[in-house]
Amino acid sequence: MSENFDTKAVHLNNTASIESKSKTRPIYQTSVFSFENLDDLEGYFRGEKNYLYTRMGNPNVNDLAISVAKLEDAPEGIAAASGMAAILAGILSIAGQGDHIVASKDIYGGTHQLLVEELKRFGIEISLVSFENHSNVKEAIQKNTKLIYSESITNPLLRVEDIHSLVQIAKENNLKTMIDNTFATPYLYQPYKDGIDLVVHSATKYIAGHSDVTAGVLVGHTDLVREAGQRISNLGANLSPFEAWLGCRGLKTLHVRMQRHVENAYKLAAVLSNHEAIDKLYYPESFSNRGNGAIVTIDITKKCDIKTFFEALSWVKIVPSLAGCETSVSYPVGTSHRSLPETLRDQLGITEGLVRISVGLEDIEDIINEFDQALQKALL
Repeated sequence: MSENFDTKAVHLNNTASIESKSKTRPIYQTSVFSFENLDDLEGYFRGEKNYLYTRMGNPNVNDLAISVAKLEDAPEGIAAASGMAAILAGILSIAGQGDHIVASKDIYGGTHQLLVEELKRFGIEISLVSFENHSNVKEAIQKNTKLIYSESITNPLLRVEDIHSLVQIAKENNLKTMIDNTFATPYLYQPYKDGIDLVVHSATKYIAGHSDVTAGVLVGHTDLVREAGQRISNLGANLSPFEAWLGCRGLKTLHVRMQRHVENAYKLAAVLSNHEAIDKLYYPESFSNRGNGAIVTIDITKKCDIKTFFEALSWVKIVPSLAGCETSVSYPVGTSHRSLPETLRDQLGITEGLVRISVGLEDIEDIINEFDQALQKALL
């Protein structure tokens, strides 16, 4: 090594070798991987080496993808910069210009926007129909249909999808299926085991679990996932190593967090179901043997002032997302489903009084008291 200061400053931290084994996975915070010579470089393209450029693959990113795939009992997984990036990559692994997708209309607003606005640029046609009656799905299928898309538990009205029926329809029509399993997580349900081709997660939510990561994961059939991985690389939608590392750290406690989330949500739903300030409560029933999910959605009566309700919350935060350790609330009309046409929101039941509660890990009595006092103050 040169004795010149400038050269030493650049290269010093690359010279040490670590003999001890780390208990946890190191963060491979590098944009590129180096090679000994040109033959070594060619080894990557011969499949002898795993990594070249972090946009195309990184140990931490692969750790997250493979870990979620294993929890879903799927053979392959890839990670992306966000849940939306993973959804787009999954769709583009199946559908292209001139193809058609049948999707449930009661899905996350961001996904709705992606389907009806952005996919048009790719020449992909979309039919959004009610999946409450699967005869609508059958009727929407066209000669150029390639994919059926829905959510295992829908956002924000928490309808439980009939996965078995969707898989049967898809098989009868030689179609692929894709399910967003974010709300359920693999702790509660694994759609791939029931025949779904691709399962997507916004790992931003329960998988990472601490509101400090933006990431997406797609798992499923090997050929489709690898094709989606190529789309992620080509579109530059790759996840950063550090966020992947954080996601893996969060995944280690998914089971214990979800157990508490689910227990608290069940108890809160039971109390709020008869509250005088609530016209309707949405909460799944008999979803899985581990519970019904960690989200409770309420439609506050018109006898309440919705602004007063939000202002009366003391320690519960108002946020546009969900699934952190802390209990939080979101306002679908003003955030997640803001882009939907008002007529569609009304049709779906996304009203001015709808509040989505992401139930956290706090003491359940504190959670119950917090919502009761805010609802009582909001009553006119």
